[in-house]
Amino acid sequence: MDELLSWRREFPILERTIYLVSHSLGAMPRATYERLQAYADAWATRGVRAWAEGWWEMPLTVGDLVAQIIGAPPGTVVMHQNVSLCQSIILSCFEPQGKRNKIVYSELEFPSVIYVYEAHARDGRFRLVRVPSDDGITVQLERMLEAIDEETLLVPISHVLFKSSALQDVQAITRRAHEVGALVILDTYQSAGTIPFSVQELDVDFATGGSVKWLCGGPGAAYLYVHPRWHDLEPKVTGWMAHAEPFAFALPPMRYAQGIARFLHGSPAIPALYAAQSGYEIISRIGVEKIRAKSIKQTEMLIRLAEERGFKVNTPRRAEERGGTVTIDVEHGAAVTRELLRREIIVDYRPGAGIRISPHFYTADEELEIAMRELERIVSTRAYAEEAMGADFRF
Repeated sequence: MDELLSWRREFPILERTIYLVSHSLGAMPRATYERLQAYADAWATRGVRAWAEGWWEMPLTVGDLVAQIIGAPPGTVVMHQNVSLCQSIILSCFEPQGKRNKIVYSELEFPSVIYVYEAHARDGRFRLVRVPSDDGITVQLERMLEAIDEETLLVPISHVLFKSSALQDVQAITRRAHEVGALVILDTYQSAGTIPFSVQELDVDFATGGSVKWLCGGPGAAYLYVHPRWHDLEPKVTGWMAHAEPFAFALPPMRYAQGIARFLHGSPAIPALYAAQSGYEIISRIGVEKIRAKSIKQTEMLIRLAEERGFKVNTPRRAEERGGTVTIDVEHGAAVTRELLRREIIVDYRPGAGIRISPHFYTADEELEIAMRELERIVSTRAYAEEAMGADFRF
């Protein structure tokens, strides 16, 4: 008996779809209706006073909820609108020091993150070193370690790669970076909520991620972890919430707040912070260890079902080397995905990778069997033909 299936009733979309896209947008908890109503009630009845009655502190108090999930101590996580902003804040803390101006990353990183670094490197201050992948699924650890040297300043890496769900050896990369004086920025978007880990044990310098995916918190609530050893940095990408006395409305120079608050920015997205909490609470109540155990079982099942049908799997086979997604590569994958969506089997597609399928703690084994059976039918009957000229994916 799968005890985690008792949580299905908390997610309305599961009543009418086979929802296998938690790597992109986790299902909305039913309690989110109440959270957003509470936000509206506070605004409607308390007006501007709501800022002093909890809203102002929410980027910190909600950050502490995320900290419990990612193994961070209280007072080390703040909330922002998206990961691009979090990465920009981190990068703005640093200037090249002589030859130490390299930023090392793999070619399989999420492009939006690398856009931030590429934009800042256009004036020649930073050197970008992109580590190639031989197969488009993984990046050889040895190649990554070799690229990190005494001239490296920052190493932005994903815990789990977004296309293939390959799980990277963060400890080895962090150890090498610290040996040569470089800092690690860990993207935990594809791991938080489905893989147990502790940013403290990994000893990363920074971590970023969001609530959209496995945390079932919805868009607009990203998080930034800063190790306490870096709480004296002064971000250039900043705002009034990072000021020591924001309501003094003092002219520059900026006087930064103490601790993690100095990594805040402008006014926060309060509705998103309300909405995100119900997902965090469910993940914390279940425990990520239980979620991971089920994920391993169901991703193994997906891989077996795919290979039995002769489909190519672009995800590592070994459980210790993969996250919570299985990527299946079929001909006309985008059109096949559209047909699956038409049949209320919710997955997505990424060019150069394939159809991404992600069970979560609320997924039943029978749903995986149905999804794979329908995928086989669509491919064998060419039922995707009418979808071949469909619009580009927007998720």
